[in-house]
Amino acid sequence: MIRKAVIPAAGFGTRFLPASKSQPKEMLPIVDKPTIHYVVEEAVASGITDILMVIGKGKRAIEEYFDRNFELEAELEHKGRSEELQAVRDVTDIADIHFVWQKQLNGLGDAVAHARCHVGDEPFAVLLGDTLVESPKGPVTRQLMELFERYREPIVALEEVEREHVSRYGVISGSQISPGIHLIDDFVEKPAVHESPSRLAIASRYVFTAEIFDYIDKTPRGKNNEVQLTDAMRLMVREHAMYGLHFEGTRYDIGNKLDYLKTNIVYGLKRDDLGGELRAYIENLVATQMR
Repeated sequence: MIRKAVIPAAGFGTRFLPASKSQPKEMLPIVDKPTIHYVVEEAVASGITDILMVIGKGKRAIEEYFDRNFELEAELEHKGRSEELQAVRDVTDIADIHFVWQKQLNGLGDAVAHARCHVGDEPFAVLLGDTLVESPKGPVTRQLMELFERYREPIVALEEVEREHVSRYGVISGSQISPGIHLIDDFVEKPAVHESPSRLAIASRYVFTAEIFDYIDKTPRGKNNEVQLTDAMRLMVREHAMYGLHFEGTRYDIGNKLDYLKTNIVYGLKRDDLGGELRAYIENLVATQMR
């Protein structure tokens, strides 16, 4: 049974400068909730309420968001704004959230290593704090957890990307052992199009055993002189079975400006209170532009 999740959220978010200069990219809103709130909701919907966030310089807003704000609550209560008051309180009650600081940005592998003391010898989930995933089969993290119960080995979420885009991702080499499930034999970080072993890319959700920490310790610095999680996984897969789930659904990369805009539109259209008017506006805008 997996009880704990780790959410790395320490990066600078340079692709969103200047907005991310004073605001964590994970706090950029999707309609009216920060991206990282949705990530926490996925963990909770998967049955995990013990969450460790790995944050860095300039990320204190994440701590404050999940903490109580008594002055704001008192003001909302005084004005009789019960709906907003409940929404604010729900944020602080969503899960048991802990924080640890990555004092120097040394890569995703190093960020995950900061969770060693918190998770101990237990298996745990990792959800990247700037990426949303949706599946009609339920939370992707829960799907990974269910597979872990079957195989008792690390599981990663996979998505199929366009061949011309494989150089943007870490992709797997392996074989399909049942529909949607792959036995992985290697990982290739951002391969050239003609050298990519597949179109299946790592999709920001993982379940690891505690042994991953030992492999991170053995991992030399790689790209950008940082400890890369994919490099540690390459070491691990040589000695342990590792599986990938090609999940049914969609991944939204909030660290990408265009995808961020698309995600706001998609989530806005789903809202009962906004969807109708937003759809009408888009349709009118498109019709006007085509004249």
